[in-house]
Amino acid sequence: MSEFYIGVMSGTSMDGIDLVLCEIDAYSCKLLHSHEYPFPKELKDEILTAIAGVVTLQKVGTLDTKLGHLFARAINRFILEKRINAEKITAIGLHGQTLWHEPNAMFPFSMQLGCPNVVYSKTNMSVVADFRSMDIANGGQGAPFAPAFHAFAFGSLSKNTAVLNIGGMANITLLGDTLKGWDTGPGNVLMDMWIRKCKDENYDKDGSFAKSGRANEELLEKLLADNYFKKIPPKSTGREYFNESWLGLHLPIFHTIKEEDMQATLLELTARTIAHDALSAKSELLIVCGGGAKNGFLMQRLYELCGINVVSSDTYGINADALEAMAFAWLAYKRIHREKVNLQSVTGSHKNSLLGGIYG
Repeated sequence: MSEFYIGVMSGTSMDGIDLVLCEIDAYSCKLLHSHEYPFPKELKDEILTAIAGVVTLQKVGTLDTKLGHLFARAINRFILEKRINAEKITAIGLHGQTLWHEPNAMFPFSMQLGCPNVVYSKTNMSVVADFRSMDIANGGQGAPFAPAFHAFAFGSLSKNTAVLNIGGMANITLLGDTLKGWDTGPGNVLMDMWIRKCKDENYDKDGSFAKSGRANEELLEKLLADNYFKKIPPKSTGREYFNESWLGLHLPIFHTIKEEDMQATLLELTARTIAHDALSAKSELLIVCGGGAKNGFLMQRLYELCGINVVSSDTYGINADALEAMAFAWLAYKRIHREKVNLQSVTGSHKNSLLGGIYG
C-alpha cells in the first residue's frame, strides 16, 4: 500500500529550499508535486559566516532554530499552495542545512541544522531527520546517500550507467552488481561563489559567463593536484573544504586572471573531475540531476570530455531539480518502515544502517 511523504532539501549551494510530495511504496517513488522556495539572503550569509569559523555556540543554536522555522513555513506554504491534505502525510523527510561535515576525524560527525522538533511543532506532522549520524557511527562517511535512491529509481537501466548529482558538491553513482558512489568534488559551489563576488548573481545562468572566458590551464593544473581528487573512495566532502579559502591558496599567484577566465576555470574543474571518475568506471551513459543539469555549458563540457551520452534525468521522467528531495522523502519511508539501507559499498559503513531519527 502506498503512502505520502514530503521531502525537504536545502543543499550546500543554498540556492533554494526544494520541497516534494511523493507517493511511495516498496517498488516506486512517484513525484506528485514539487516547488523551490527562495533561501533568504540574510540567513544564507549568516550560515556562510558560521562555516567560515566566525561563530559562537549561541549562534549555532540560534541558526538551528531559525532554520527549523524557515523549513516549517516552507512546508506549510507548500501544503497550502498545492492543496495537499496534511492528514494523509505519513512523514516529512528533512535533510536540514549542512553546517559542517567531518567524516575523517578521530571523532567524526556531520552537522545539519534545522531543528526537527520545531518543524514537527509548527506542521503537526512527523519528521524524520538526522539521517547521516548513524552511517557515521557505523564507520561510514555519512555521504553520499543519493546512490541508494539512484539505484532504486534507475536500477532497471544498464549496469554501465552512471548517475550524477551536481549540487554545491557533485556526487556520482555507478549502477551495477555492487553499488558504488562518492563525491567527485566541487559541483556548483566555487562557480556560484565566484559569480556572486564578480556580478552579485546567485549562479552563472546556463554557464554563459564561463563560456565567455577561457580556462587557465596553469591554475587548473594546480587545483587538480589537490589530494582529495587522488583519494580512493569511499570519500565525501563539502563546503567546509572546497570554499573561498581553498581557492584563495592559489589566487595570489594568478591575480591577473580575468574574471570570466576564472569562471571558465572553475567550471572546467568541476567538469574534469566528474569526467575523470565517469571514464574510470567505463560508464556508457551519464544521467545528470541537480542544479548543474541546467548549466548548458557544463553539460556540453561533460559530453565533450566523457565522449558518452550525457542526459538530464528529466529524460527518464524524473525531475532533475526534485530528485534529491525525493531521495529524502524515500529515506523517510525507509525509516518509518524500519528498513535498513545498504550503503556499505558507498560510504564504507561496517553494516546496513537504520537512517534518521523520528520526531513526533
